[in-house]
Amino acid sequence: MSKTGALDLASGVGGKITKDEVKSAVEEYEKYHVCFGGEEETRKTNYGDMVNKYYDLATSFYEYGWGESFHFAHRWKGESLRESIKRHEHFLALQLGLKMGMKVLDVGCGIGGPLREIARFSSTSVTGLNNNEYQISRGEELNRLAGLNESCDFVKADFMKMPFSDNTFDAIYAIEATCHAPDAVGCYNEIHRVLKPGQCFAAYEWCMTDNFDPNNETHQKTKAEIELGNGLPDVRTTMQCLEALKLAGFEVIWEKDLAQDSPVPWYLPLDASRFSLTSFRLTALGRLITRTMVKALEFTGLAPQGSDRVSSFLEKAAVGLVDGGRKEIFTPMYFFLARKPLSES
Repeated sequence: MSKTGALDLASGVGGKITKDEVKSAVEEYEKYHVCFGGEEETRKTNYGDMVNKYYDLATSFYEYGWGESFHFAHRWKGESLRESIKRHEHFLALQLGLKMGMKVLDVGCGIGGPLREIARFSSTSVTGLNNNEYQISRGEELNRLAGLNESCDFVKADFMKMPFSDNTFDAIYAIEATCHAPDAVGCYNEIHRVLKPGQCFAAYEWCMTDNFDPNNETHQKTKAEIELGNGLPDVRTTMQCLEALKLAGFEVIWEKDLAQDSPVPWYLPLDASRFSLTSFRLTALGRLITRTMVKALEFTGLAPQGSDRVSSFLEKAAVGLVDGGRKEIFTPMYFFLARKPLSES
């Protein structure tokens, strides 16, 4: 069951951060980013602290506006956002060939929305790996409500240093999560290590596309807004992700930016120029109402000081994402399916 009320949203801001420390946590988080004078190397060095602060601060906003699955999706005309998100998750399961009895790892699982959908769709046991305590506690509660607490579980750990033995999993996937890694090769190396030989890893990655010009100030501004609003050390290019997979030892079966052939633009839910009753909270009016509500709750003391600033940098992220999508310089769904060779050469 998703949190839907204003008070639920307010009570969740800060996650495991104490309410009187939320404002200072927001300030510390903001200082990591270019918009506030931060540097890429600092973000990469302190990625664990930065990403944890981000998800403690932002998770209740995500769940309030987006539901349990925090990701975008390839979308057909006439298809609702919720339907497209489920199909996007099913597509991943089908590409991996998931079957009953397989042991599956979800790398960077959030509160487990995709984990639960994929487990039900494929009749597999899925372990969610997450380094954020608050998201795991939410995920465990939602697993119990869904009746999946016996077949699916969560492990609190850094995906750069996984607490699993070599060759443990039959399949591994990541949905818009490994973009938080400070080093793609190091992250993919760990995934390669814990995956059984001959088995596959599939992911949707956040990437800058070939249209991104690092010397273009407007492009750089958009990239910085995306990093600030989404807790990212850096946004890699599609080619950097592809090269990192190969360096980690994977055989790439196929790869494609699925945003290129999405009949409905992936960024449409965040586009301020559109209106939708089914996704009202994501529209410009819906976000304005949420922002006003958060301001009022913070003023009355029902929401911690700093809540409005979280809402503000999430708004900035929405602007950056829509801008990046329209200019086709950014994609949240660079898809790849890669296999770990049966024998290492």
